[in-house]
Formats: sequence, C-alpha cells, structure tokens
Amino acid sequence: MNTAKIDEFYSLLEDYYFSQRPPSVTQISDRCKKDPFRVLISTIISLRTKDSVTLKASESLFELAAEPVKMMNLSEDEIINAIYPAGFYRRKAVTIKDICKDIVERFDGKVPADLDKLLSLKGVGRKTANLVLVEGFEMDAVCVDTHVHRICNRAGFVKTKTPDETEMRLREILPVKYWKKWNEMLVSYGQKVCKPRGPTCSSCKLFHLCDKVGVKIKGDSHETPDR
Repeated sequence: MNTAKIDEFYSLLEDYYFSQRPPSVTQISDRCKKDPFRVLISTIISLRTKDSVTLKASESLFELAAEPVKMMNLSEDEIINAIYPAGFYRRKAVTIKDICKDIVERFDGKVPADLDKLLSLKGVGRKTANLVLVEGFEMDAVCVDTHVHRICNRAGFVKTKTPDETEMRLREILPVKYWKKWNEMLVSYGQKVCKPRGPTCSSCKLFHLCDKVGVKIKGDSHETPDR
C-alpha cells in the first residue's frame, strides 16, 4: 500500500471531520473525561442505533447509575425504560447487567484496559473492545465497524470479507499514528458522504484517491453501488 496515498487520504478526511459533529460515543467520551465504563456502556447502546438516540439513552441511563455496582443493581425494567428506543433495548438491558456483574466480580469494579479481557465480557466484540481502548483509555487500537469495513474496501485499501479481517489488514498497512482517529473519522464520513447506498462521489474530496470498488457511476452527479 502506498503510504503517501494513506497520508493524503487521512489529511483530507481530517479536514472534513473537524467540520462535523463527532459520533455519539466520542461525544460521550469527551463529556465524561474518557471514563472507560461509560464509553463501554454507551458503545453497547449504540449498536444498530442512531447517534441521537444513543446520546439520549446513554444520558438517561447514566442519570440513574454511572458506576458498575450501581448499574448492576438496577432492574432490567429500569434499564429498558432508560435506554428505550435504542435498538434491541431489551436484549441490551440484559447484556448491560451481565457486563456490570462481570466487571464487579472479575475485575474489581474497573473496566480492564486489555483487549482479551474486554472480549471476555458478554456481548463485547472486537469493535466494541477496540473502541473502549481508544475512547476510554486513549490507547492505540484499530476499531472497525461497518462504515470502516465498507469504505476501506471501496477505496481499495483492503480486500476483505468481514470487519475482523479488515481490522487485521489495517493493523498491517495503517501507520499507528492514524489508528485512534481512523474509526471516528470514517464513521462520520460513512454516515454523510460515503454511504452504503448512493455514496455522493461527485462531491467527495477523496474521489481521486478512491478505487470506487463496487460503485457504479450514473450520470454526472448520482452514484450507486453495484450491489
């Protein structure tokens, strides 16, 4: 992979990002002074949920409890009522209680700053674990969600089938200095510009750096994916 291309891609992406509102979990991280627990819980809430809903649901829950012991002692109904209408709110309420119980009983009430230990928590996958390391502990980690996976493949940086494969490949080709912000910036770009369907290629500042894999250009201004 051409390092100069990655450098330019990152620089242009950074210019765009700083003109936008950060993703919900980043906003929460900034507000709570990088509290790993609140980052973890808000990330769980954010799964398949709009940013605006994630923010409101997380704030409502943290008003009831913002520490593992206190949250563990909330009833499922209390958590459900706080995080509704986040996607899969009933399932998430169960997961949140299980995570809190694990943190209290296995990790002395503190979120572990370790990838493998985070992955041992129920309901925590690689995306969530890496995001907690980045946003909660300010550690170098590569967080890959659907936006990062899609855009990196579309741009031609990787050729992978799953987000986990994309993470492993990015660890090989992406300079460590870009790891922390890569997800944060691509999520914002993927929500507004490089969307799953109908990416606005004609106005994309990264157009000349993108291979546009799987994208069919129609006319002068409308672009849609092949699949």
